[in-house]
Amino acid sequence: MSYKRILLKLSGEALMGDKQFGIDHDRLNKYAEEIKEVVKEGVEVAIVIGGGNIFRGIQAENGGIDRVQGDYMGMLATVINSLALQSALEEIGVYTRLQTAIKMEQIAEPYIKRKATRHLEKGRVVIFGAGTGNPYFTTDTAASLRAIEVEADVILKGTRVDGIYDSDPEKNEDAIKYNTISFDEVYKKGLNVMDLTAFTLCNENKLPIVVFDMNKPGNLKRVVKGEAEVGTLVEF
Repeated sequence: MSYKRILLKLSGEALMGDKQFGIDHDRLNKYAEEIKEVVKEGVEVAIVIGGGNIFRGIQAENGGIDRVQGDYMGMLATVINSLALQSALEEIGVYTRLQTAIKMEQIAEPYIKRKATRHLEKGRVVIFGAGTGNPYFTTDTAASLRAIEVEADVILKGTRVDGIYDSDPEKNEDAIKYNTISFDEVYKKGLNVMDLTAFTLCNENKLPIVVFDMNKPGNLKRVVKGEAEVGTLVEF
């Protein structure tokens, strides 16, 4: 099974590479090359990036910042990451459009579903910034929402582990990996795939999720082509 239109979800932390903060340009450029490879295959690519490498709204409360203000600050962090990825993609000849849920016309288009879909049909990579535009919602939820709206075939969640395990593989060397797992099993086992709002959105709209290691060269292309041994497929 291969996918024609995907939504790739990247965490902000993934862009840090080995740094403690900000953007590792080598990692950014490697991601851009991986994305270019699937675009060359004719796959339509939408992307949502988190902002945790710069700012997390939920952490702001601990520092005395109002949660709503903190969430908006986090949304702006996702736009910084989106601009960085857009620049890296265009540097290697990939046409992109950045759409944001908060209007900032000098740097990006406002999110319009029909426009986003048309860009994808024309082979442009569409990056969605600023989350859903609402506080209290994560970028996982933004990814689920946008994927459903533009009728993506799948959400590909790029992480630093190669799938979903029954326990944390970074802490337990005997952790067992699932090649496929159902939405119901994830609920029953209490596995952490996405936040519950995002995960439920995917379940209710019959949108599969693949969790995979984005840092292994060629993995994105293999996932898009439907290679079963790469990552974990959450299906119905």
